[in-house]
Amino acid sequence: MAKLQATADTNSIEDIDRVNFHQTQRRCPYSLLDTSESSSADIKEEDELKRLLIPRIEDLPSAPPSAVDSNFVTYYAPDFMKPGHDQYVRRHANGLCVIGIASTHVAFKDEGGITAVDFNVGKSDRSGIKVTGKRKKNAQHFESNSALCKVSTKDNSYVVRLKGRDTLVS
Repeated sequence: MAKLQATADTNSIEDIDRVNFHQTQRRCPYSLLDTSESSSADIKEEDELKRLLIPRIEDLPSAPPSAVDSNFVTYYAPDFMKPGHDQYVRRHANGLCVIGIASTHVAFKDEGGITAVDFNVGKSDRSGIKVTGKRKKNAQHFESNSALCKVSTKDNSYVVRLKGRDTLVS
């Protein structure tokens, strides 16, 4: 008896769907539900929309974007006071910023490249901080133009400075 009941319910659902489909067609005579009455202008418009919305395989990049490219927005901070000491800031949507020296920095142009990065600048070692918890306990707070690290090359050393008021988490 239960099997007959289930079959009857399924058939009634299919009938209701069929009725709803035909009622929708009557209310929307120009919809794309019935393609036999579509004009050539409607078909051209639909083809144009498909061309715009569905990319061709040749137009897609050969590799997906990296996690850094898709999750961070990159800003470049050229240093006008000391030309060639350019930096970049990568900002995540959650507010986290990653600071680095740009590829146009003088340290990359020196012969031999970068040999060392020293975070022991000023009174404390920046590499030894341990931040814990949601509120980032033990994080170091810095004012604008504070020294972050010292980048050494074969012949010179350059101090990387913060561009704004920041908190160092790691």
